[in-house]
Amino acid sequence: MNKRYTMLFTIAAVAVMGATLFGSTYTQTQISGQSIDMSQMKHDMMDKIRNMGGLQLVMPQAFAETDCGVLADTGRTVVEFNLTGTSVSLPIMGGESYNAMTFNGQVPGPTLRVTQGDVVKMTLTIPDDEIAAHGNDMHASQISALAFDSINPGESKTFCYIAESAGVFKYHCSGVHLAGMDAHVLSGMYGIAIVDPIKGYKKLMVEKTSISDGKVSLDRQFYDADALEFTLQFNQLYLTDGNYDMSKMMSHQNTATVINGMQFGYTPNMAHNLLIKGDVDADFFLVQPWKGLELKQYQSQLMYVENGQHVRLFVENQGNEPVFFHIVGEILDRVVQGNRVQSAATETWLLGGSQNMIVDLVFDEPGVYALVNHDYAAIYSGALALFVAGDPFDLNPLLIEAGILETPVTSYAYVLGNPSDAVPPMGMNSIAHPAVNIHGLYTDDVASEMAASGDYAVLWDIIPQVAGPITDALKALGRT
Repeated sequence: MNKRYTMLFTIAAVAVMGATLFGSTYTQTQISGQSIDMSQMKHDMMDKIRNMGGLQLVMPQAFAETDCGVLADTGRTVVEFNLTGTSVSLPIMGGESYNAMTFNGQVPGPTLRVTQGDVVKMTLTIPDDEIAAHGNDMHASQISALAFDSINPGESKTFCYIAESAGVFKYHCSGVHLAGMDAHVLSGMYGIAIVDPIKGYKKLMVEKTSISDGKVSLDRQFYDADALEFTLQFNQLYLTDGNYDMSKMMSHQNTATVINGMQFGYTPNMAHNLLIKGDVDADFFLVQPWKGLELKQYQSQLMYVENGQHVRLFVENQGNEPVFFHIVGEILDRVVQGNRVQSAATETWLLGGSQNMIVDLVFDEPGVYALVNHDYAAIYSGALALFVAGDPFDLNPLLIEAGILETPVTSYAYVLGNPSDAVPPMGMNSIAHPAVNIHGLYTDDVASEMAASGDYAVLWDIIPQVAGPITDALKALGRT
């Protein structure tokens, strides 16, 4: 660089730094002609400036502290988040598989949940036999991008940050020296961090109407901040012969649209067919590609809620195609982004790539409600999931007759549980799910560990045991 321009750059940089360090008001017009009395600056500060170099700045109040030791001594809660980057083969619709890249052998990766102000201590390990280097860009952080540099096989790296902002944030494979980040992310290396507001979530207000003496008036209903929660992450697959195809991505020609890694992963299975139609082979929904019990953790599951219950959805668009988020038959009662309310009572909300939201809503009537990306191509290629509210199929009498229940339940989750890949860790305003079943794009090793923990319902073991009593109860009730 020309010596003259180097000197001008140095003077400008010192001027900016001096204004920041010593609290003077600074504007762009003050750069040129700035007069600095060097004798007035402390000797140690001058040494710091001389040694600054590259990206090492001396403005501690302007940049986040990232030293794990320093942050651990602040008295803040430290949450460790350990990830392992591995490449595996995972199934896709049609009985085929693709070469996936994962965090911890699952797509999406584990959900991190912390409270605003907590310290996140993130460690990424790459096994010796992994085929490629990987990194982790945590969108919940406010630190130098150099912290996200790629890690080679056989290595491990830890960085720390303070989760200062509440909301939903993406994390994904990335690195300053990592080529082909798109291939890693669009092959499965992504997840979310939920940062709960330090004061908790707000109550939900829903506008209804009432009628009295023939006059209709506004009737606001308030729901407690506690809610039943789900996570929903949208993405696309761009594949040729089971491998990522960059040319398809560049031309926006995806081969599949996925929610939490799977196409149509939240549609009915053979157990639902039995309960509702009395026949495991009698499909009652247009699309049931994952219905077989032999699919184990990949068998599709529905999401169950109670009527009149506050439901909170953490939604992230992990891909590079827009998501037109809509629930057929429902209104999105509140949309929050960045801990600020963006909308109330809206039908559809648009999320661009790497954009998120929190949706609060209440399902008033028993029924089946389809969640879709209201791009028709996305719906047909996999972006569809079903919520079941209350007991729309009048199954309580059947389940009681079969001896599975003693008394009626307000949600089928009390019988079948909700799918584990859509259930986030508990937070300060979480309602516990009645039960959680093993469901998701997990490797067999991950699914086996979950089953061994005893924390999850293993439906591929449970359903065969109750199929006989259910069949007998159907006959007794005249439903077959």
